[in-house]
Amino acid sequence: MLSLIVAVAANGVIGRDNRLPWHIPEDLRYFKRTTLGKPVVMGRKTFLSIGKPLPGRTNIVLSTDPGWTAAGVSVARDIETALTLAGEAEGGAEVMVIGGATLFAALLPRADRLYLTEIHRDYEGDVTFPRPDAARWIERAREDHPGAPAYSFVRLDRIPAPA
Repeated sequence: MLSLIVAVAANGVIGRDNRLPWHIPEDLRYFKRTTLGKPVVMGRKTFLSIGKPLPGRTNIVLSTDPGWTAAGVSVARDIETALTLAGEAEGGAEVMVIGGATLFAALLPRADRLYLTEIHRDYEGDVTFPRPDAARWIERAREDHPGAPAYSFVRLDRIPAPA
C-alpha cells in the first residue's frame, strides 16, 4: 500500500522556506505514531530539513544528485527505485511518503491512502499540496481538535476504479 502523510493548511500550503509554517506538537506525535515501523520515502530537501534519519523507520531519500549520500539512509536516484526499496524494507506492506511537494505531486495519482492533518486556517508558504479529487477518495476517519489553530486528522482511502 502506498500512503502519503502531510499536514496542509486550509489554503493548501504545506511549507515555507523548507520548513513547516506552524508548530503543532500533537501533529508531530501523530506523524510518529502513523509512520513508526514503516519505511518512509522523502526527497532530499525534506531529509535535510529534518536533519537526521527518523528512528524506528527505514529512511529512503530520493536524490538525483549522483554524488549525494547521507549516513543512516538508503539513497534512491528515481521514484521507482525508492518505492522498490521501501516495499522490500521491514514494514513495507505500507510505504509512507512524507514529502516534499514534488514527490507528493508525482505519487498522489498512485497513492492508496492519505493521512492528512487539515489545519483550519491559511498560512503563507511557497509549496502547496494538490487538493485530492473528492470523487476518488472516501473519508474513513476524522478526529477534530479545537485550538489555535484548530486541526483535524483525516484518513482517506482511494475509491477503487470500476472493473
